This record gives sequence, structure tokens and C-alpha cells, in this order.
Amino acid sequence: MLYSMTGFGKSTTEIAGKKITVEIKSLNSKQMDLNVRMPALFRHQEIELRNLVAHELERGKADMSVTLESVGSAITGAHVNSAVIAAYKAQIEALSADLGIPEPADWYNVLMRMPDVMTQDTTEEASPELSEALTSTVKAAVEELRQHRRAEGERLEEFFAARIKGIADLIPEVEKYEGERLVRIRTRMEDALSKVPVADYDKGRLEQEMIFYIEKLDVNEEKQRLRQHLRYFIDTLENPAGGQGKKLGFIALEMGIEINTLGSKSNHAEMQEIVVKMKDLLEQIKEQVLNVL
Repeated sequence: MLYSMTGFGKSTTEIAGKKITVEIKSLNSKQMDLNVRMPALFRHQEIELRNLVAHELERGKADMSVTLESVGSAITGAHVNSAVIAAYKAQIEALSADLGIPEPADWYNVLMRMPDVMTQDTTEEASPELSEALTSTVKAAVEELRQHRRAEGERLEEFFAARIKGIADLIPEVEKYEGERLVRIRTRMEDALSKVPVADYDKGRLEQEMIFYIEKLDVNEEKQRLRQHLRYFIDTLENPAGGQGKKLGFIALEMGIEINTLGSKSNHAEMQEIVVKMKDLLEQIKEQVLNVL
């Protein structure tokens, strides 16, 4: 069971005339990197909420945004400062008399646009009910993000399974050329040796050296280990515990070692073409493994 590190979650709660909105988005990252933006009203909860989100998300570069709005008839925090308005009006009237210019035709439009005309009541600390609502809203947003991550993880499972099968299907293609390859290498060596002017040599020793050289080109061990890595990769995909991203990355590296060795030993054009196809599929796997939690 895979979870992607990419996801988005949003939750909204209305309580006591207030609307709390929490949005969390995450991208891939080697470690947990959490950025939080929230009203000063909730600052006393920031550490608690950071720990909650970091524990649930485990890894990734995440941004959490918390907004607080007043709704309905509860919008009572804003007040018109009549004393400030009266002061502005008196100054404008005096200025009009001194400069001989007409007074504004629309006093409301002018005065309401002046600085500090509107005042907002602020509360230094959120009520316990509001704090609890924020915590539950964050949890709901995290859960939605986790569901999104799981959906992305299911798509990654299908992606990996197809590429792993593609590599596995190419291994028998390699085997088609193995016998021909060894015969061709031996023939080429014998032809090259026949052109070398030598007085005498130990044919038995030469045969031993040729057998030793050809054995070094044998790729059965590489194929066997590659098949084991492919099975291990699939088994790891199906692990219900989750958190397999780093492990899958290590397995992909081991697969790359066997494929590279297979290519260096092949010494055969058709086999090298097959190895290139394997490398292409493996690079696609490595690229997407970076997104796995």
C-alpha cells in the first residue's frame, strides 16, 4: 500500500459566528518541512498543531494555511469611530473656508475612506471552544490530504507494477542471445589468435584461459539477482504498513547495479539494446519513487 507525498486537504468549521478554514498541501521532500500561516489569535496552538500535522504526514514539504472569518449576524467586531469622523469633517470644513474651495458633495464617501475611521475589536486569545474547533478542523484537513495521498499512491502502484513487469519480460529476451553470444566471442578470440605469429603455445592452458574468460562474461547471477530485486520491489509495494519510499529507492539502486553489470558483460548489440530498454524503465521508476512517502 503506497502513499504519495503529494496531496491537498481542506476543511471548514463554523462555530459561534466564526468560520475557520484550514488548507494543507504537500509535495515531495526527503524530510518533513512544514510551513504554517495562521492568525495571531491561534499562535498559542502553533507548536501543538505543527506536531500533529508532522506526525500524520511523516515526510514532505507541506504548507498549512489557517484563516478566521466572522459570519452572519456575528460580524460585530467592526465599529465606526464617530469622534475621528467628526475631527476629519471639522478639518475639511476649516480647510474649505481658508482656501475658498467648496465642501465635498458626498460627505460619507469622503469621510469613510479616511484612515482609522473603522476600528476592529481584537481578542488576545481564542476561547477554548474556538481552539478545539481549530484542532478538529486541522485533523479533518489532514485526513482529506491523506486520502488524496492514498489515491495518488494507488496510481503509483499501477505505474510501478507495469514498469517492473516490463523489466521482468525483458529478461527472457536476453536469454535468447546468450548461447549465440558466447559462441561468437569464442570464435572471435580464436580468429584473432590465429593471426598472431607465435612459435608454440600450450593449447590446454589456452583453453583454460578462454573458459575462464567466457565464465566471467556469464550473466546468470545478474539475471537471478535482478529477478529477486523485482520480486522484492513488488512485495514492498504491497506492504500495508506504508512509508516504503526510501526502501523502494534503495531497491531501485540495486536493480540498477545488476542492469549495468548485465550491460557491461553483454558484449552483444542486441543484448545491449535490451539493457537500454531496462534502463529506461528503471529511470522512470526512480523518478516516481521520489514521490512515494
